[in-house]
Amino acid sequence: MRFGYFAAWIVCAAAIGADQRVSTTPSREVHRSCCERSTNAPAWGFFAHRRINRLAVLTLPPEMMVFFKQHIDWLADHATDADMRRYAVLAEGPRHYIDLDEYGEPPFAALPRTFLEALLRHTSVFGITTRGDTVLLYGSNRDTETDLIGLWRPYFDRHVVAAFSDPDHLLDPDTLVHFLNTQNLPAPPLRAALFTETLSAHGILPWHLQKMQRDLTAAFRRRDAKRILRLCADIGHYIGDAHVPLHTTSNYNGQKTGQQGIHAFWESRIPELFADEQYDYFVGKPQPIGDATAYYWNIVLHSNSLVDSVLAIERRLSQQYPADQQKCPETRGRTVLIVPCADYAAAYQQALGGMVERQMRAAILAVASAWYSAWIDAGMPNLRQLDQPTFSDEERREEILLRQQYEKGQILGRPEEQ
Repeated sequence: MRFGYFAAWIVCAAAIGADQRVSTTPSREVHRSCCERSTNAPAWGFFAHRRINRLAVLTLPPEMMVFFKQHIDWLADHATDADMRRYAVLAEGPRHYIDLDEYGEPPFAALPRTFLEALLRHTSVFGITTRGDTVLLYGSNRDTETDLIGLWRPYFDRHVVAAFSDPDHLLDPDTLVHFLNTQNLPAPPLRAALFTETLSAHGILPWHLQKMQRDLTAAFRRRDAKRILRLCADIGHYIGDAHVPLHTTSNYNGQKTGQQGIHAFWESRIPELFADEQYDYFVGKPQPIGDATAYYWNIVLHSNSLVDSVLAIERRLSQQYPADQQKCPETRGRTVLIVPCADYAAAYQQALGGMVERQMRAAILAVASAWYSAWIDAGMPNLRQLDQPTFSDEERREEILLRQQYEKGQILGRPEEQ
């Protein structure tokens, strides 16, 4: 979505100098023409994700700015790639949210904070024998509450984690039989193996952020400029999502409380109307995040603590305003959309007490701190010495295809705002 984007661009372009005007490379023009005219409205809206990544660059120390400033437009434009992948890659959707309420009550102490431990407790492994029988090898309540977790942990770490994004969740049967034999566990002859898991159904956002942090650190160590840019753009997106309260609840669009549409109201309509003129973007300098596991869980737990307010405040306002003053038609290009009325949105913004602005500011600082921490953990490589990233014709064609799939396609997985 392009809500407020041009105004945002003018503000930020002035801050970084005229030499950073919009590039006219083919891939950028394709990106703008597809994304800005679309009426799809992924998380935070395209406007907010772009702004978060752009302003995160402006907080970085000079040693990082020498690389990031020259790519600030790329990082802003590609802040929305992760959302577009939801129209092409089935495994992408769960990376954007986590339904914490599906795991009990805050602070969700029984929910493992690392992905490996969560998989061990929410996964079943099956084998298909040479006779065609399906056998449960791991995953009963008994297994996940005994020392079998310790026995299976190395296998999960090496094989199940690696196969998680495979939509069929297939495992190599010979490798599995070998593992079972080494652990003196029952090992019937297998012709196939697979696993099922329940994590994807409720999202994996904080666990995926931990992986992204490790991947970004590794990219800095290798001084791989292209991968650094891609990972920085993506981790910026996921961190932005982690700051949206409705990305941490199964009632993600108010569908359980008769508040359908509140997702886009909070994260897109409010910033669209007020971010340019009312929000303060001076967020300070990035700081090392320390323990990435604790850092990202603290973010989603704080966002989750705001869910009740997000819903209760809008519910109260809806009882005070007539229905015809809550939703209004608005023309955007050739499309007429029904959106929250400007006055109703202003009342919601005021009643929230600056919540959206605070979360957006926190996201900017968190994105910059994640980039900064990965660079520090990689040994603070000299970014002046990085080669200029070049994208092949094949990569550009893939980018165009992704934009086209987004523009014309159907989201894979749950449509959070529909």
